[in-house]
Amino acid sequence: MHAELWIHPALRLLAGAAGTVVVVTTLSAAVRSFVLPRNESVRLNNRIFAGIRWVFDLAAGRANNYARRDRIMAHYAPVALVALPIAWLALVSLGYTAIYWALGLDSWLKAYELSGSSLLTLGISKENDLLVNVFNYSEATIGLLLLTLLISYLPTLYQAFSRREVTVARLELRAGTPATSTHLIEWLNSSGSLTDDDAQWAEWEQWFVEIEESHTSLPILNFFRSPQPGRSWVMAAGLILDTANLLFSALDVPRTRQMELTFKAGCLSVNRVYRFFDVRAGVNAAAELPGPAPSTAPDHPEFDRALDELAGLGLPVCDERAAAWGHFQERRTRYAPALKYLAELTMSPETRSL
Repeated sequence: MHAELWIHPALRLLAGAAGTVVVVTTLSAAVRSFVLPRNESVRLNNRIFAGIRWVFDLAAGRANNYARRDRIMAHYAPVALVALPIAWLALVSLGYTAIYWALGLDSWLKAYELSGSSLLTLGISKENDLLVNVFNYSEATIGLLLLTLLISYLPTLYQAFSRREVTVARLELRAGTPATSTHLIEWLNSSGSLTDDDAQWAEWEQWFVEIEESHTSLPILNFFRSPQPGRSWVMAAGLILDTANLLFSALDVPRTRQMELTFKAGCLSVNRVYRFFDVRAGVNAAAELPGPAPSTAPDHPEFDRALDELAGLGLPVCDERAAAWGHFQERRTRYAPALKYLAELTMSPETRSL
């Protein structure tokens, strides 16, 4: 009998503490996702996204071609983004249900009804005491705050997506169909000098800087697919980096400082986006994603074909092709593992590297 007198209040106190932890954790996840001006992996959001991704992976795995998989995966990011505040609201409601029961409501059902009405409207009742009504107001405020955060950040999200896709689309126009580094170099050489178009390289540097910032602070952006099925921001990043790498390794032309800055910005950008997801998943980069080892082996037909095409354009190709291949492979280890991981993560379409 004496045990019952303290066990019941202790259970209510424990439920109130657990509910408070759930509410605070959810609110913290929302603030870190949309207000904190830096990239931070939020475990709660990751689990929500991972659960939705599992469903989409299951559906995409049943598709028998890339076009159908692309159509399915195009819905993943929007659905996940809409599901995020729904999950937040559900967790807040669950947390406040425990708090209201801890404050003395007769049953869990009444606590849940009060929590739901407080979250979605404002469940004030004259029957409630002052302390319960204080929590009513706080829950209503949090519910409004969570929805406002998402709605206010949707324009920011889509502006970043639009800026990314403008560069991807313009790159496709310049790199030909299929898009290759040799086609892009041919376009860059349209003026007769590869070193005269620093403005274009500066634009690509700016694009890489924006990708690094937006795709780590708003990670759901990585999964928004291009409007056209054959396009991908990962594919575009690889094309620019391979083009710069080919220029540095295989052509006997002066490299400008802007070209080098763009290549460096690209390597940093794709690797920092990769590490963001690598840290989240707990993957060992070196163990899981080995890059291509530097080699001077003669069996590299695609590289030779690319150099033959460049020579056909009248460009000064290096005589020592084996050495050029070794330099190309060495530089490619700086970004190829990250691109490989991101292409698999986002189900990017396949593309030629040269």
